[in-house]
Amino acid sequence: MLHLIPEQEAGKQNDLYYRREEVDREHAVRCFTRAYKRMLNPRVWHKLCGALSAEFMLVDGVDDPHRLAMEGDRYRIDITGPGPRAGDGYDWVMVEAIAVHADADAEQESAAMRLRPCTNPNGRAGDTAHFFTDSATSTFIVSRMGNAVTASYHGRNELPNTDTGSVLDNLRNGAVASGAMAALSEAQWQTLITEFLQPEIGS
Repeated sequence: MLHLIPEQEAGKQNDLYYRREEVDREHAVRCFTRAYKRMLNPRVWHKLCGALSAEFMLVDGVDDPHRLAMEGDRYRIDITGPGPRAGDGYDWVMVEAIAVHADADAEQESAAMRLRPCTNPNGRAGDTAHFFTDSATSTFIVSRMGNAVTASYHGRNELPNTDTGSVLDNLRNGAVASGAMAALSEAQWQTLITEFLQPEIGS
């Protein structure tokens, strides 16, 4: 799954990990399956990360509330504070790539998803509607080896999106990107990948 992580060329890079050792293969397989389905379901991310986190909404396939993310889907992100005008007040990312290799009988299983900032699908402007430029990517990976399950986050080429057609968006994006680069986003991503691997409530 590492092939889904682009080369780092400019800007900030992040690599975050969380590992869980299960008591046996059956529990490990269940943990992996639960984790990768959480990864592909942005509707639950806010609940997993807590009240102060950004809210992600899958805007494609809304007629099926149980559908998991697919390549080409777009997420609308609601971050506390003013959003970019280009995104109608929201940041936007596209699901650029997904790869899942699930086999409970195998020694290894893995799943990955890569997100990239994109334009507002409902807007007229061609500007990227995100505080990072569209050179940035966020790649999530969940893997199982034997009884061990690992979740990771890999951010690449994170550059502030401060060259749009809107002065206000440039100022806003620069401020938000600076906050993200100051470890605010890292804290959310670390919480998220940790929660991917947690048991169901009551289990």
